[in-house]
Amino acid sequence: MTQRVDVGPAAAGPRLESTGPVEPAVERATAIDFRTQKQRSLWGNAWRQFRRHKLAMAGLVVFTFMVLATFIGSAIYPQAIDDIDFSASSGSLSREHPMGTDSLGQDILARILWGGRISLAVGIVSAVVALVVGTSVGAVAGFFGGVADSALMRFTDLFISLPQIPLLLVVSFLYRQAFYNYFDKRFGSGVLGVFVLIVFVIGILNWMPTARLVRASFLSTREKEFIEAARSIGASQPSLMFRHILPNVLSPIIVAATLGVGAAIITESALSFLGLGFPSDIPTWGSMLYAAKDRFEIAPQEAIFPGTMIFLTVLSINYIGDGLRDALDPRKTL
Repeated sequence: MTQRVDVGPAAAGPRLESTGPVEPAVERATAIDFRTQKQRSLWGNAWRQFRRHKLAMAGLVVFTFMVLATFIGSAIYPQAIDDIDFSASSGSLSREHPMGTDSLGQDILARILWGGRISLAVGIVSAVVALVVGTSVGAVAGFFGGVADSALMRFTDLFISLPQIPLLLVVSFLYRQAFYNYFDKRFGSGVLGVFVLIVFVIGILNWMPTARLVRASFLSTREKEFIEAARSIGASQPSLMFRHILPNVLSPIIVAATLGVGAAIITESALSFLGLGFPSDIPTWGSMLYAAKDRFEIAPQEAIFPGTMIFLTVLSINYIGDGLRDALDPRKTL
């Protein structure tokens, strides 16, 4: 279809002719915008939002530095955790000992780097255990409801009522040596047995908030239209749970797991501070604080440096969790 546009008489100006269909300018601009706009994925948008959170980015940098320092720095640092310098017992900061030495002349920086691997590993693995248990209980309770929901929630309430620190102390006191001996005989590493015991107990005592959070998310998501559509075309219950509902409730789960790492590090430090954590010859940040508690006035560096590491690590993890909460919030405008 062609269109002729007459502006006026020939003397008034030229006559404009069009040889094709006329498209509105708005439609053309919209089409061009859609063709040229770069599409972002869900995780791309989340990362873009996360980068806007300055404290979260600072926390990510600090936590990454902590992980690299403890796992790589401890391997390349020239001092060993059991090297004793008798001339520098409880010594001040020096070139050979940047953070000083303890009462036995052992390098504090070497022990902080080596012990950080245990503290971080306990925090991360304990958070994973709590995440798996809590997600499983919450998913089953929220998806099936009814009797299963009531029974699992009463079971969760039972665990919530248990005092964590006293129970952890009792279990560690009763079974720490047994785990140490069994793993030392079976695998040649008694420390691994203490690690398994502490991780298992901390994880078992911290899955309840995640279970309640996942249950609430499942209860609201299972009534959505896309779940009804999947159910109407014959999707099985495991498919509905793990393929359709669980990916849509990952945001609060990830945030809860992130914050659980910091809580687990604090719990392990408290347990080691009370003398019921790892053996005394295995340094952790908590056990170093315990060893320095009676010498703070004459050698404050023995407590300041491991305490600062705990503080910075937990603070950075909390900021990361705060940033993830904002980045994964669908109500945020990107």
